Amino acid sequence: MKNSNTHHERIAKMSFASVYPMYVQKVEKKGRTEEELHQVIEWLTGFDDQRLQELIEEKVTFETFFQRATLNPNAHLITGVICGYRVEEIENPLTQKARYLDKLVDELAKGRKMEKILRGS
Repeated sequence: MKNSNTHHERIAKMSFASVYPMYVQKVEKKGRTEEELHQVIEWLTGFDDQRLQELIEEKVTFETFFQRATLNPNAHLITGVICGYRVEEIENPLTQKARYLDKLVDELAKGRKMEKILRGS
């Protein structure tokens, strides 16, 4: 994925706390729970509920959020299109991680089984 530096900078500076309520709204609107959302976020980042809440309260940027995360070794298995881009082809590491999260939230909202979302782990 070739994209402008401006796009990558916008993602880096965006507050995770500002996007989190939209994730919750998206999954709940489709009958999934905030607990399931947390399970997906923890699988990708290693953040448990308490740590996730601390990061939200701290209003960290996506850049800081993913700097502090321990990305799941199976994250590379997340493939497909999100926001018009194939996640496996995104060249900017931070943008790719943010899109991994978007893709997992999207799969959860679409009713995909948790075992498949968590890539068999």
